[in-house]
Amino acid sequence: MTPLFFFGTLRHQPLLDVVLGRPLTPEPAQLPGYRVAWAEAESFPMLVEDAGSMAEGVLAHGLTDQDIARLNFYEGAFSYDLVEITAQGANGPVPARVFMPKDAPWQPGADWQLQDWVDRWGALTLIAAAEVMRAFGRETASQVAARFPIIRARAQSYVMAQNRRRPVTVSSPLTRNDIELSSLDFPYEKFFAVEEYETRFRRFDGQWSDTGARAIFNVGDAVTVLPYDPVRDMVMLIEQLRIGAYAQGDPQPWLLEPVAGIVDAGESYEDTAYRETREEAHIELSALHKVAGYYPSPGGIAQYLVSYVGIASLADDRKTVGGLESEGENIRNLLVPYDQLVQMLESGELVNAPMVMSVQWLMLNRDRLRA
Repeated sequence: MTPLFFFGTLRHQPLLDVVLGRPLTPEPAQLPGYRVAWAEAESFPMLVEDAGSMAEGVLAHGLTDQDIARLNFYEGAFSYDLVEITAQGANGPVPARVFMPKDAPWQPGADWQLQDWVDRWGALTLIAAAEVMRAFGRETASQVAARFPIIRARAQSYVMAQNRRRPVTVSSPLTRNDIELSSLDFPYEKFFAVEEYETRFRRFDGQWSDTGARAIFNVGDAVTVLPYDPVRDMVMLIEQLRIGAYAQGDPQPWLLEPVAGIVDAGESYEDTAYRETREEAHIELSALHKVAGYYPSPGGIAQYLVSYVGIASLADDRKTVGGLESEGENIRNLLVPYDQLVQMLESGELVNAPMVMSVQWLMLNRDRLRA
């Protein structure tokens, strides 16, 4: 079978192993007349025609029909096709094929180096690729492509969690190393995912627990923002249908909330806070004040939230309904004076947890913000 030339992320051996589902070691090769560049503002490279250049890459020999099917599935999610080329192997020219975009909308940026990509995107991409390839044989490439942003967001939340450290004063010294994982299944993976674990853990007396089953709902990290105008002493609240309240049987499933959104791959929590406030509330924040970072329900939900109070100039003359139509959002915003906000908290009108926490933080810090 004609070998494949990989010029970009599939040169990363761990990623190639995940996509193929087996180990395969390619040989170094080059592609004359091309260079490899970053796709501008993206997390991947692209081939650029350049008569005086030589694109570095690898040739994968011995690929099976199953390998090609898996590669087509993975690259198909990115709208790539296989194109005939002639690569330069160790012993001279070699007929080969390479994945090329069908209609490349990207502009080339700086020269791309594999190690730079590994340092910035490697860990996230390996986790995302594993979820993509678990869908092989169950979904089409286009179905996976439609949810690829949330797949990458979930992967980023895992990478960020690995780097998270909390102060330890009265906490126990137990860590992830005190948990043994015997099996992990993924019975449902769509916009949200369900994961089923079989684990045992070290007890506080040093003995090991029995192995038990646990299931979690994997959402992806998110932020919330309560916009506050210290000059007018008003906040902006968001109202929208929340299916969780509906599923509980709540007769009033439209909830008052702060602005909220999932952290996209490559974003910081702060980046997401500014973006989501712009998308949902159509306002620009001048400053962010962190309320807290926390797990909202760690017994069954794998998600870390960061809540903020955002300083903004809140005008009566504004667009009052927003959200992204592509995501089926219909979001109303309303301005509430501070004194009324406190009354709403005390009466129980506010039942969204980040909302309650953010209002309580504002009650403690309002005078400082107004000063």
